[in-house]
Amino acid sequence: MIKKVFLALLTTAFIASCSNGDGKKILTESVGNINNVKVIVTKDQWQGTIGDALRDVLADPVYGLPREEPKFSIDQIPPDAFSGFLLKNRIFVQIKAADSATITIVKDKYARPQTGVIVTGNSQTQIANLIIDNEEKIVTALKAQELVANQRRIKKALKETDSLQKTFGVRFNFPTAYRYAEQKPDIFWIRKDLKRSGNMNITVYEVPLQAIDKDTLTIKNIIRMRDSIGGKKIPVDDGRFITERAFSPYLQETEIDGKFAYETKGTWEVDGRYMAGPFVNYAIRDEENGRYLILEGFIFSPSQDQRDNMFELESILKSAKLK
Repeated sequence: MIKKVFLALLTTAFIASCSNGDGKKILTESVGNINNVKVIVTKDQWQGTIGDALRDVLADPVYGLPREEPKFSIDQIPPDAFSGFLLKNRIFVQIKAADSATITIVKDKYARPQTGVIVTGNSQTQIANLIIDNEEKIVTALKAQELVANQRRIKKALKETDSLQKTFGVRFNFPTAYRYAEQKPDIFWIRKDLKRSGNMNITVYEVPLQAIDKDTLTIKNIIRMRDSIGGKKIPVDDGRFITERAFSPYLQETEIDGKFAYETKGTWEVDGRYMAGPFVNYAIRDEENGRYLILEGFIFSPSQDQRDNMFELESILKSAKLK
């Protein structure tokens, strides 16, 4: 009898330790490498049409990288192994059998912060079609979580931005591992050296609104703008820093700090030399100051994987706040 009472008290104490004062469950901190997703499926599902659909959506190549790299690194987990420490992974996709076909985005189910995608259906074909049809929804939800996670990591050791704010009226969060390579009235150049080889770079400058808005050929205007500024301001030996001519950059509309912006992704090259790498460019429309504020990140790291480094640059630039 005493033993039963002791166990009951121990269980109550354990439950209380995992709850706050309101009786709500307190979740542990999530874990996981950036852009690494756990996929909970059976072996048969993984080797069948569901696995094909998941790989098509999650391992689709990232646009603009010189080498083919997937959007996410994938770890396949059998359902009976999805327990304990594995429940804490920051992003996951879980396949479940059910009578109805549904796709649900869940937040902080087993840890915090966490985003999960739960897909249900009554056949492999039904579930596979649901995954393909909801590709944008799935990728957007998982990438949003990874963006937040990256920005949280960056905040742990921040570089000062007083000079950046004074010159261009903008601040953004970037780590102390970066340095100011150049600070001029018309351009700032921020750089981080990579351990293995190469470097990561951020440039900040501004152009008049008409430089991009003068006609409807937006992508051509952005290419012309960045080639003009980059060719003059980014020093390279025996050539000019320009947009790679062989491939057209990808352009989409977005927002930075609540302001309209163009996001351009592509590849840069040094004209006349065998040097190239990926870039992401944000042209933020700042009507109050009659300008586009340009924030660009680019990498030079030959023969190295660049997906996660480019994602770090995107995370930094998307934290921008304008005065």
